[in-house]
Amino acid sequence: MHKPNKVLKNMETETKKPEILAPAGDREAFLAAIAAGADAIYCGVKNFSARMAARNFTISELAGLTAFAHDRGVSVYVALNTIVKPAELDAAGMVLDRINKYVCADALIIQDLAFISLARQVGFSGEIHLSTLANVSFSAAIRMAGFFKPVTRVVLPRELSIDEIKSCAAAASANVSLEVFIHGALCYGISGRCYWSSYMGGKSGLRGRCVQPCRRIYTQEKSSGRFFSCRDLALDVLIKLVSTVPGLSALKIEGRKKSAHYVYYTTSAYRLLIDNPGDSDAKKTAMQYLDYALGRPRTHYNFLPQRPWNPIDINSQTGSGLLVGKVSGTSEKPCLTPREALFPDDRLRIGYEDSPGHHTFILHRRVPKRGKLYLKLNRNRRPSNHTPVFLIDRRDPGILDQIKALDGQALSGGASEIIDDAFTAVLPRAMRKGGARRDVIDMTVRRVVERPKSACGHEALWVTPDTKPIGGFDKKRFWWWLPPVIWPDDELKMTRSVNELLKKGYTNFVINAFTQAVFFPADRPELNVWAGPFCNVTNVLAIKNLARMGLSGVIVSPELGAEDYAQLPEKSSLPLGMVISGNWPLSVSRTVSGSIKPGILFKSPKGEGGWVSRNGSDYWIFPDWKLDLTPVRGALEKMGYRLFVTIIEPLPRGISMKKRPGMWNWKLGVK
Repeated sequence: MHKPNKVLKNMETETKKPEILAPAGDREAFLAAIAAGADAIYCGVKNFSARMAARNFTISELAGLTAFAHDRGVSVYVALNTIVKPAELDAAGMVLDRINKYVCADALIIQDLAFISLARQVGFSGEIHLSTLANVSFSAAIRMAGFFKPVTRVVLPRELSIDEIKSCAAAASANVSLEVFIHGALCYGISGRCYWSSYMGGKSGLRGRCVQPCRRIYTQEKSSGRFFSCRDLALDVLIKLVSTVPGLSALKIEGRKKSAHYVYYTTSAYRLLIDNPGDSDAKKTAMQYLDYALGRPRTHYNFLPQRPWNPIDINSQTGSGLLVGKVSGTSEKPCLTPREALFPDDRLRIGYEDSPGHHTFILHRRVPKRGKLYLKLNRNRRPSNHTPVFLIDRRDPGILDQIKALDGQALSGGASEIIDDAFTAVLPRAMRKGGARRDVIDMTVRRVVERPKSACGHEALWVTPDTKPIGGFDKKRFWWWLPPVIWPDDELKMTRSVNELLKKGYTNFVINAFTQAVFFPADRPELNVWAGPFCNVTNVLAIKNLARMGLSGVIVSPELGAEDYAQLPEKSSLPLGMVISGNWPLSVSRTVSGSIKPGILFKSPKGEGGWVSRNGSDYWIFPDWKLDLTPVRGALEKMGYRLFVTIIEPLPRGISMKKRPGMWNWKLGVK
């Protein structure tokens, strides 16, 4: 089976040194991770990976590489960390079945609870790791994650400080360990809480297809800049603080879309830092490696609570790559005088992706430091002088030699024959027609108390750490919504707020991460707790697992298309609802640029507008047009949906909502 020596692994974990987990988006990056000393590698296959822009692996290729890694004591984790649409369950099960039969992966990384059911159905015997996209963000949530027995590890959000990481680690059980990111790209939005790309064009970050609208230039009043574009996370010299935290099993490097060059140098850097604490020479070399890895400018972000570092700096470049010079010369002969030697097969980028004259090309000859490289560009693509030029990838001969040597050894491994067996997912039985109430409920969710305009309508408020019970409402028709994210700093206050509401007799609640169910006692059968839209539920197997937790209903993801919505009610184990209209956020973030003003309209180059609003501990980004599926409400009722939610946010003074269709992905479906 080519499994790594687990006895040896267990002896190593007794020393509490966490493994270095390296990314791999292709064969060269996989072998580079091994060459650099990674303890484990995570990668994806061609489908159901949250990095679909990476090349990823075929089952056959991954089977051979995994066997090769196992022979060297390196673990392999396969990321199946996307949401799964209703019609994709059979395909997802087939992929997982083939991974189980031929790859022998040590673990799966998932966000969709459907994969827990599919893993049981195919007999997968490895570990299940909850992706950061599942948003397990506070201490008690980690204990709740252990409700699903195959789950043995939780990947924490990137936004946590070292103190918050320690509090989460203290709450982890012997059966559930933690993994933290130590290096790589930072998304502006909290993982699993960003819908920007999907809302703008149907390409969902939850499906690995984000087009990164947050990296673009926006304007607000008289200023412009990349208000939402973050630097890369790098714990580098602070790594000792996190590597010695009890309960941490892995230190994760982000970068499945990055090259072998990046993987080799980042992995080598952290290998040096972790294996040689206090060694100044090792530290110096490691920092040189990180500079040479060709990433973005770096930040420690929130890691040090006493010295938080805003990851957004609109005055610095946030594209990846090493700045090697600027365009100069005449319009007829533009040129580059590089600050360091360039080599054949180096990949260079002129400017930024959304700037005039942007261009990438591969160098075919060596250019010495301070030499001249004349840029052969189409006249229409001629960049202006002083446009920056970046080295974004390098075919380092030394690394390539190591990869070639390993590649020769790896060629003989893997499955000799892979058979495409059919797979049919075992779905829940259709809900009995008399088994659930069929009356239709309209609910309005607000930030502030407002008397209902209709006696039959249901009202809801967001729970905050400072929420106090209110009077004058029919508790049977009043709901409380928990926020999309709860941070460790707010956990105790949120617990008190929820407990106070329970004591006052409130029974209707909506949670917005499945682990928030931990706030509600299992011995209160009168409680009516629904999974909310931020739980990103998209299929009946995920719904079945939420039913096992004791939830009463599910408000499905608003990202879906008409065909997806139509397939859910018949086989659902729980009553279903959906967000029918209102202010849906593009993104929820823990940070905001000091250069953008909350409550003031900003615009993209295409005229798309929005505003930033502070809600609790987080910043919500709203578009200036509403989600509106009211034209198809009748069709949804016929499908079997019975709870229809309208979300109303306070509109800042001076901002007016555009009159434009808000059907989101209804017609085309989510990609």
